[in-house]
Amino acid sequence: THHYENFQVVSFLLPKRLHQDFYNVYSFCRWADDLGDEIGNTAESLRLLAWWRGELQAMYAGERPKHPVFVALQGTTKQYQLAITPFDDLIQAFEQDQTVTRYQNFEQLFEYCRYSANPVGRLVLGLCGYHDEERYALSDATCTALQLANFWQDVTVDLGKDRVYLPLDLLAKHGYPVELLWERKFDDRFRGAMREAVDVARGLFLKGLPLADRVDRRLAIDLELFSRGGLRVLDKIEQQGCDVLTARPSISKIERVGILLGALR
Repeated sequence: THHYENFQVVSFLLPKRLHQDFYNVYSFCRWADDLGDEIGNTAESLRLLAWWRGELQAMYAGERPKHPVFVALQGTTKQYQLAITPFDDLIQAFEQDQTVTRYQNFEQLFEYCRYSANPVGRLVLGLCGYHDEERYALSDATCTALQLANFWQDVTVDLGKDRVYLPLDLLAKHGYPVELLWERKFDDRFRGAMREAVDVARGLFLKGLPLADRVDRRLAIDLELFSRGGLRVLDKIEQQGCDVLTARPSISKIERVGILLGALR
């Protein structure tokens, strides 16, 4: 609850009986992410992520966990029959972050999101008792859209890590050399590429929206909050002329209240 990069993983709408289990799963994700991004050394991050996977595999093999996160997580995975795959997929994504910093096209980027984002939605569904492919598919669309919206608003943040998530062929299509990103060169070429990128993310949000009609009302409101918040980020990007190189779009507190009220209706 105190990480600088935290988000509100448990809302007041979520049944209290699920709070601790959500925290247990989130703690695993937070630790794995930090082992990938906060160490500052590729070889050491890969070593630590391999250790984290070993702890995960040992827990699922029935061994007594040693790390506090896995001590907490073991009961959650058993109670809700959570498979090892989404946890392992997340580790794979953080490992990929250490060696892959460019994506040629959206297909490659979607494949990355399959590991970096979609497992989170599937774990949330599992905690709420849903394990079917129909809901998984809708959740995947929403989670990938959220990941893309985060990438589009954080272009300059990722540049600081030498990562470019805008597909290279999209930039080339609009005649924008990737090297200009580091110069914060904003022009019509970049605007065109960003508009297309925003449209792709928005389409995925719209594809995933029906999920809210297929889950418990409390979870549905949370899902709507995430989706509407992501869509609002995309709107903000467009409102500032798609310039995410000189200004980072953000949602104000008043806008967040409006999103919440809209979801509660």
